[in-house]
Amino acid sequence: MAHAFVADPEAPELDEDDRHHLLRVLRVRPGEEVTVSDGAGRWRPCRMGPGGVLEPAGDVVAVPRPEPPVGVGVALTKGDRPEVAIQKLTELGVDRIVPYVADRSVARWEGERAVRHVARLRRVAREAAVQAQLAFLPDVTELTDFLGAATLAGAARCDRGGAPPELDRPLLLVGPEGGWSDAERDQGLPVVGLGPTTLRAETAAIAAGALLTALRAGVVVARGGSDA
Repeated sequence: MAHAFVADPEAPELDEDDRHHLLRVLRVRPGEEVTVSDGAGRWRPCRMGPGGVLEPAGDVVAVPRPEPPVGVGVALTKGDRPEVAIQKLTELGVDRIVPYVADRSVARWEGERAVRHVARLRRVAREAAVQAQLAFLPDVTELTDFLGAATLAGAARCDRGGAPPELDRPLLLVGPEGGWSDAERDQGLPVVGLGPTTLRAETAAIAAGALLTALRAGVVVARGGSDA
């Protein structure tokens, strides 16, 4: 079943890009089912009508947001690695994604370039949420620096030898290709480990998101917990 985002499920209306995607790419035909969501937890079953007009086929349903909200801070890296990380974090159901410039980030986004790149990351997140048929869109924040990310509530720094992830540290910051600088290590953030191996930046971000969402869903149990 195809999925799309709309401004208001009470009166679902596709924008031109989504209409083109459904009709020309996915080849959705009149009468076929489509689910729509406002990205904030409300969704509705519809059918595709003539000319790409959505016809409601059921009531609006409100889905509660998973608690607690979890997030991952993604340091800028070269190439399309940030996009890969944002795509997979969205699929996992991470609520907040914080792109930031670390001291050793090779990539540098400034001014209008930063605006364009963040807009691209938000499009990637939206496309991933459509593919995963999510009711919620993640909050992809404006670009910040390490200090801006580190001062957010619940932030912890990912590094080998750190403590196991737990939901009382729900925002995990992942470093760039070059690792953490001494100044970043000296900020005094709690340190969380993602395993014994050295991970690429995008792999570490995905691992952090997978662990947080699994802990929240009860799929894995924090150290000292019980699955009884």
